Amino acid sequence: MKKIIVASKNPVKLNATLTGFQRMFPNEEFGVEGVAADSGVPDQPMSDSETLQGAQNRVANARTSHPEADYWVGLEGGIENRNSDMEAFAWMVVQSKDGLTGKGKTGVFFLPPEIARLINSGMELGEADDIVFNKKNSKQSGGAIGILTDNAIDRTGYYTEAIMFALIPFKNPALYIAD
Repeated sequence: MKKIIVASKNPVKLNATLTGFQRMFPNEEFGVEGVAADSGVPDQPMSDSETLQGAQNRVANARTSHPEADYWVGLEGGIENRNSDMEAFAWMVVQSKDGLTGKGKTGVFFLPPEIARLINSGMELGEADDIVFNKKNSKQSGGAIGILTDNAIDRTGYYTEAIMFALIPFKNPALYIAD
């Protein structure tokens, strides 16, 4: 069984990681463990580059604290203001013990103006969702994407595809390892 360390204890992120690995490598067995790992960026990353950096930092910190794993995974949700709109997305970074790294990003969706206003005033997306939609700890369940689509797309599925994008280099290593 291959050990995956996920740089989060959020059950949505753990489930998305395990599902993504299982779909990409159906003939292998995986065990997933969630650990706290600092992102080195603000709790609510406010740009695409800051969000990717947070996922990369989580992988590096998880690898340092748990070097015994076969893979380390960092998932970081972020937002970016685009003109008068605010978009939401997440970056996934996977690294293997041999140093191969893959990156994947979710699709982008635009947040309602009231949520954007709360985020711009200093809140995290999950907090803003909880206030606007009268939820509790929504980021550990359906998240904004689940709430806004009435769970036609849930946060686990939303993240799973991006994990699978990040695993493409592991599925095709000869195409991604430089000579």
